[in-house]
Amino acid sequence: MSVLNLSSIHLLLLFSSLSGVDGYFGHFEMRCRFSSKDPRDIEFLLQVYGNKKLLGQYNSTTEKCTVYTQWMKNFTETACKGPAFLAERREEMKKYCSSNVPVVYEYLLDKTVEPYIRLRSVELFSTRHLAMLVCSAYNFYPKPIRVTWLRDGQEVTSNVTSTEELVNGDWTYQIHSHLEYTPTPGERITCMVEHFSLTEPKLYDWNPSMPGPERNKMVIGACGVLLGVVFIAAGLIYYKKKSTGEETLAILCQTTKYFQVQI
Repeated sequence: MSVLNLSSIHLLLLFSSLSGVDGYFGHFEMRCRFSSKDPRDIEFLLQVYGNKKLLGQYNSTTEKCTVYTQWMKNFTETACKGPAFLAERREEMKKYCSSNVPVVYEYLLDKTVEPYIRLRSVELFSTRHLAMLVCSAYNFYPKPIRVTWLRDGQEVTSNVTSTEELVNGDWTYQIHSHLEYTPTPGERITCMVEHFSLTEPKLYDWNPSMPGPERNKMVIGACGVLLGVVFIAAGLIYYKKKSTGEETLAILCQTTKYFQVQI
């Protein structure tokens, strides 16, 4: 699946040092990043922030510290070295990440809700194209989702705009993708949706229904043709009325009434 399957757990520790009006505020963040239930896929990050700026971090994958300021460099020259430091970080990874990832999958990530898809045409205010389609995905969970447009099987990347995943307020989300295009006879426009709840991408082809005014014109035209057939039949019957008698005229009236009911 092309949707990025990466989750994380954040733990926050705060510390502060105030001096008069000017103060120094900092915090530690412990992050557990993972892409599966396999403990080997877990990455543990210990990050240090000062006044909202990242000063440095420890990464369990490399088991090294990366610093971004001179002050942190001086501090970590000794703090990030030695077996005791690494043992403490490994214990934190086991305590905060390895033990909690299965719980997150059980109660959150393994719970999925398939999106409800609606594909429709909307009024277009642009002068560059003649039509606009909207592909909407409603009430899905979890949040990551991918909505793309295909034109005769090829992905469309231009004249496409999408909203962010919008929160519904009940743990589900919705998203809307717009496509501006100029219709071509015989082409196939498709909205493709990829989500955790789907075992494979789902394809929704646009099948435009006939506009109301044109549909009414067709109905009127069909009625006109039908009436024409009825009058021709009436003329033929009238021509032969001497041989068919009054019974045929009664049948003609019944037939004419029947067609009128069908219209």
